[in-house]
Amino acid sequence: MRIIITQNMTLDGRVEMLDDWFDPQAQDEELSAELMRQSANEDVLLLGRQTFEDFRGYWPLQTDDVTGVADHLNRIDKRVVSTTLTEPDWENSSIIDGDPVDAVAALREEPGRDVIVTGSITLAHALITAEVVDEYRMFTYPVWQGRGRGFFPDDTDVTHPRLQLLDSKSFVSSIVYSAYSPQARSDSRT
Repeated sequence: MRIIITQNMTLDGRVEMLDDWFDPQAQDEELSAELMRQSANEDVLLLGRQTFEDFRGYWPLQTDDVTGVADHLNRIDKRVVSTTLTEPDWENSSIIDGDPVDAVAALREEPGRDVIVTGSITLAHALITAEVVDEYRMFTYPVWQGRGRGFFPDDTDVTHPRLQLLDSKSFVSSIVYSAYSPQARSDSRT
């Protein structure tokens, strides 16, 4: 399976939502269609504990959701990385209580399509640092936050490979989607 990190972020690269710039229900039709297109290839949703609890406390309660996101999230295989949760309390959810990098390495070897990590900044940063990410998806919102954690860890080694653009789209809401894959190290040193 491919490991993909999908994040909503500000123009200054912040994914930590300290201000009210993101509303999961306020999306234009094109953006919603893109999100559902990507979700169609998702076999596993991998989340850190805090993001999992945020999702669990919101999405199952959205009984009038016309976007299909709530239904998808209720059905998908969800795995939460946590050493403190004992019961996930959301259908189709299980807990990973060991090393998340080892768990992701094992997932990569399984047959299937995409493992999506979203939110879950600490988990995402651990996977980026361990270089087990196959694709980065960025939904950039037209706002500047000026503080908070970024898409990439602050201490990211600058010798990491360059990224190769796979896809890019803009939406009527002024949100821009870009997808990148890491290039092989040998390619980035030429």
